[in-house]
Amino acid sequence: MEEGKEIREQWLHVRLSSRESAEVNKLFKASAERYLSDFARKKLLGKPVLVATRNASQDGLIEQLAGLRTELSRLGANYNQAVKKLHAVSRIKDFEHWLVTYELDRRKLLSQVEHAGLVIAELAAQWSR
Repeated sequence: MEEGKEIREQWLHVRLSSRESAEVNKLFKASAERYLSDFARKKLLGKPVLVATRNASQDGLIEQLAGLRTELSRLGANYNQAVKKLHAVSRIKDFEHWLVTYELDRRKLLSQVEHAGLVIAELAAQWSR
């Protein structure tokens, strides 16, 4: 057992109506507390409770950005497969110049897709905290 941690051995039983229980659960879910007992203890003892707030207007944006990240990843993979297939026909002289040009474009695209994915993942991680 951790030193300095208080042992909780006393029970407090409280009866609530359905309406009261729903209200307590609503307040608990809006808080950042992980356990209902911690939430109730803080409320009963008049200690501050952290409230998790979300900007609902940004929920749609996060959803769209996540979809965009997935779509960009798919496009990059498809582009990569197409270029690999074209490398198989590089025996034809006309394709060699095209392949070099588009290989550079492919690398730029994949770099941008990766960067966009990282930015979106970072935003989503910050938002879900």
